[in-house]
Amino acid sequence: MFIGSRHVAAACEGSYRLTKESISLSRRVVAEAVGTTLLLAAVVGSGIMGERLAGGNVAIALLANTIATGAALAALILTFGPISGAHFNPAVTLADAWQCGMKWRDAPAYILAQIVGAFGGVAVAHLMFGLPPFVASRHVRAGAAQVFSEFVATFGLLSVIWGCARFRSSVVPFAVAAYITAAYWFTASTSFANPAVTMARSVTDTFAGIRPIDAPGFILAQLAGAFLATALFRWLVPSLPKDADSVLVPPRGVSYE
Repeated sequence: MFIGSRHVAAACEGSYRLTKESISLSRRVVAEAVGTTLLLAAVVGSGIMGERLAGGNVAIALLANTIATGAALAALILTFGPISGAHFNPAVTLADAWQCGMKWRDAPAYILAQIVGAFGGVAVAHLMFGLPPFVASRHVRAGAAQVFSEFVATFGLLSVIWGCARFRSSVVPFAVAAYITAAYWFTASTSFANPAVTMARSVTDTFAGIRPIDAPGFILAQLAGAFLATALFRWLVPSLPKDADSVLVPPRGVSYE
């Protein structure tokens, strides 16, 4: 069903030759950290504001949270994409490295930056609304339906990314934002779809929170969804390794000193 490791290695070499990784890793990592910080500030901050203004109407609070998150996501991908690719998500980073869109040795730095940035974003949102930087969440998000929702949400997210990267890479930022906006409403879990986001939201006892005890199930489901979607598209589109660099927004050949 999938090509052998030697063929993957050869495809990876070709992909790396096509894309000049001329932006230093340190710059890319900082971009991932700052972008993820701003994303979490938007997610958590809009949840706090929405809940305060909604007068107990959860649907209105969720709508406010959804619109702000989707808009911020599109803007941040467009802003930081030309530098780091704007993954902001360990599941996306792992999938991209697997399909040769980036080198495996760079993935740990990306993931660490995303996690640190996510927690930083929670602290930023809390401080803007006069709350302690971190508070363990009591927001229950337990049960098989919630965990399955995260599998579906992340499977869909990676499917959108790979499908658009293959055929219309320029629309990836807008497609991702549109999908996450929709998935807020069609999944029982409100579509976290991101292990770093899940970890960070366990330390906000606000509208966007998740109990720390519920987070591991979400994360495992997210990684499984990302793996299955990437495997599926690797089979549907055998040339995927040659297109994986399109997940990274930077134009080929850009050079930074």
